[in-house]
Amino acid sequence: MRIIVRFFIVCVLALTGTVARSQVRQDSVLHDPTLTGCVQYALTHQPVVQQSLLDEAIIEKQIQTKLADWYPQLNLNYNLQHNFELPAAYFSGVYVRSGTFNASNLGVNATQNIFNRDVLLASRTAEDVRLQARQNTSYNKIDIAVSVSKAFYDVLLTRQQVSVLTEAIDRLEKSLKDAVNQYQAGLTDKIDYKRATIALNNARAQRKQSIDEVTAKTAYLKQLMGMPDAMDLKPQYDTSNMQRDAAMDTSQYVRYDNRIEYRQLQTQQRLQEASVKYYHNSYLPTVSAFGNYNLGYLNNDFGKVYDQTFSNSNIGILLTMPIFTGNKRILQVRQAELQSRRLDWEMISLKNRVNAQYAQALAVYKGNLFNYLALKDNVVLADDVYKTLDLQYRSGIKTYLDVTIAESDLRTAQLNYYNALFQLVQSKFDVQKALGTIQY
Repeated sequence: MRIIVRFFIVCVLALTGTVARSQVRQDSVLHDPTLTGCVQYALTHQPVVQQSLLDEAIIEKQIQTKLADWYPQLNLNYNLQHNFELPAAYFSGVYVRSGTFNASNLGVNATQNIFNRDVLLASRTAEDVRLQARQNTSYNKIDIAVSVSKAFYDVLLTRQQVSVLTEAIDRLEKSLKDAVNQYQAGLTDKIDYKRATIALNNARAQRKQSIDEVTAKTAYLKQLMGMPDAMDLKPQYDTSNMQRDAAMDTSQYVRYDNRIEYRQLQTQQRLQEASVKYYHNSYLPTVSAFGNYNLGYLNNDFGKVYDQTFSNSNIGILLTMPIFTGNKRILQVRQAELQSRRLDWEMISLKNRVNAQYAQALAVYKGNLFNYLALKDNVVLADDVYKTLDLQYRSGIKTYLDVTIAESDLRTAQLNYYNALFQLVQSKFDVQKALGTIQY
């Protein structure tokens, strides 16, 4: 029977471990490789975010540790002592030795803080300290979300470049085939198909480079997301929606309280104000209540130390007040006030930086928007030119050099268009970050 019970317990433990490991693996798998899914995965698995969350937990324990001083403190004291020589005392003109050779004491001491400025400071600043930790986590999440979003679109852009180059290779292969046929028919010389071969080889090399860049940029995106290298990541996105996602309202104004850095500085100011009050109140006394109960044991015979008990107990209030500390309190107050003034200047500096960041980001966005619209028209024009020249070449009106130049212009226009689109999306994130509209 015991063997069956042990076997059952082992099976249950093994099954539990398997389920737990399966759950961990399942939680670490990215089921939604869209932009939103990648960002959410990063906010869950990125080491920086996890460290920030652990910092919150650590700070919470630190707060609880400091606030624990408000509760009664109970201590147990015990000692056992053997005297080789009894202590001497002067009494009525005679030196006499008193006491016993063996002594032991068992005591309980209880204290209760009534007023303590250190614990009072911890109580008053607990919420702001917690808020500061949460704000630090939010700051890291915002930074990671922006970085992951940019890297996500960078992968999409490079994949789109591969698609453009694949289309170009298809056109060049067709052109090469036509050039070879015309050469074999005696309509053109070998220069045309050699030019077609050169252009085709260049396009293939460019596509190979772009494919390698997709691998490298995907690895960088996985790093930002905190995703293991062994896991596969294939970002999914409807490229036709990128133009819509790149649009934004450029008439917005800066609101400082939207920026996490501004709120962090406000929290620091409140904590610094509490520090100033703390040092101002350093002249206040520390008041605590105490109680003691002791059991004493005395005997010259070590084996009979605990035969007889002598008890004593007391309660009282302890008040400690600083009288002169070498101007330490005044110096600490002045230092805290200077630090508070420094934070005021830091607030002014932050506002100036926010204004400059928004103005710069908005200017870059508008410039990229104008460039994007211009290059978008270029793609349509270059495609029309290429189709026209290709048709004229087949009819014997234009030379193959004209077709080669037109195809190169079309490929360049398409690549420049997608580069401009990526820069536009990237600059949009910079504007949103400057406005503080990205919140976590």
